[in-house]
Amino acid sequence: MRKKIVAGNWKMNKTFEEAEELLTALAENLDDNKMKCEVVVCPPSVYLELASDFADESALQVGGQNASNHESGAYTGEISASMLESMDVDYCIIGHSERRKYYGETDNLLAEKANALLDHDILPIFCCGEVIEEREKEIHFEVVKKQLTNGIFHLSEDEFQNVVIAYEPVWAIGTGLTASPDQAQEIHAFIRGLVADKYNNEIAENTSILYGGSCNAGNAKELFSQADVDGGLIGGASLKADEFLKIADSF
Repeated sequence: MRKKIVAGNWKMNKTFEEAEELLTALAENLDDNKMKCEVVVCPPSVYLELASDFADESALQVGGQNASNHESGAYTGEISASMLESMDVDYCIIGHSERRKYYGETDNLLAEKANALLDHDILPIFCCGEVIEEREKEIHFEVVKKQLTNGIFHLSEDEFQNVVIAYEPVWAIGTGLTASPDQAQEIHAFIRGLVADKYNNEIAENTSILYGGSCNAGNAKELFSQADVDGGLIGGASLKADEFLKIADSF
């Protein structure tokens, strides 16, 4: 059975004190016995060790927001997968639309990042999704297929079983717009079908596919009720403990 996951992408937010306060509230209010999903926090890299300390004493898991495709070397400002591993990071987001847009990240680069993470036993959360112009031209299926094909479909069956996919309609990120449950289900089912075609039905059925795009406490339950939506990659709503916990309790 595939995992249900709610991952909070904090992006570039929170001071150290604010991060500690949010982590404290999350850790104190997560009940292992009542949880129906994995709860992952993805803070800025400077807070990863802090988050790992909280994860050691609670049901939280920790994810990075990015990783280098290089193992080490003269790459000022970069963070390697081995560094993340040394801080007991469980997951790492790669290919977020903001990284693609602002930092020019390509699918070929992301393929290298996926390899680096898997080499260090970190589960990539691979983001894919279309911008509004691509949705309006009705080429969103082709866009997503290309991103997956070039970014992660080079992986072996064994490797791919350690990948999480996050579909993010770029037009719904930070805009207040949200894909309807039917729209989310349609493209999540399409993604699962691509995985089945590339690998097999068993792997496809065990692949967690998250929805990311203005998911909040008000719409999470309906989105998560869709057959092929296995949770969410949460942005702004993950910065408030009460709301993030409500989202995690939406299964």
